[in-house]
Amino acid sequence: MNDNILLVAKQDGIATLTLNRPDKFNALSEALLDQLLIELKSINNDQSIAVVVIAANGRAFCAGHDLRQMRSNHSGDYYRTLFANCSEMMQMISSLPQPVIAKVNGMATAAGCQLVATCDLAIACDTAQFGVTGINLGLFCSTPSVALSRNVSKKKALELLLTGDFIDAATAVEYGLINHSVAEQDLDTAVDEMARKISAKPNAALRVGKKLFYDQLPKPLPDAYELAAEVMASNMMDPETVENVDAFLEKRPVRTLQ
Repeated sequence: MNDNILLVAKQDGIATLTLNRPDKFNALSEALLDQLLIELKSINNDQSIAVVVIAANGRAFCAGHDLRQMRSNHSGDYYRTLFANCSEMMQMISSLPQPVIAKVNGMATAAGCQLVATCDLAIACDTAQFGVTGINLGLFCSTPSVALSRNVSKKKALELLLTGDFIDAATAVEYGLINHSVAEQDLDTAVDEMARKISAKPNAALRVGKKLFYDQLPKPLPDAYELAAEVMASNMMDPETVENVDAFLEKRPVRTLQ
């Protein structure tokens, strides 16, 4: 029953994880969370993968947690475990050495919006909608607020969290929740072009760069610069970087493909 709820495809250095519960609007059931975490942990150690795309089948990207499943397991301990597992999966995306792109084909709400906000980049079709709507049921979207508040301004995040209103894709771009909004028929091409552009860059630099980006964010400015300088110095000692810099200076082609 749970065998096909997450589809995995790997080609040309790009891993695509497709949420496949279209009849449930790709709600994050226990099983789907477990499978996402398993695949992400596997990709974490896969040197052949340069970029990850998280996509979804059906009319929605992700409707958040599976409320029916949650209500059938009504206990504080169950909910704590569920949200801890979801938080582990979200943090795995951030700690993954490969950049992760959300390919948003429709509605992304509550933990689905959290998933979009957690991914490093996001491209959505222009008909997509985004919201953290738990407040409408008396449930403040606490865990989604962590990712949301790290993407958009405090006042914009709180407006979404306190009203439960949806925003469209153009507004999501304006807020900084997603990178680009494209016509529905152009979504596949836009995501593929972004994934291939990134995967063509030197793999070591991608991995070093993503880690540094997240490591420096919470640090005071002097500490952030100290860390960044050390990482950049180490990066400059990498043989591939040395060759590419020399090629640039000598006006030879710079090798980017792995």
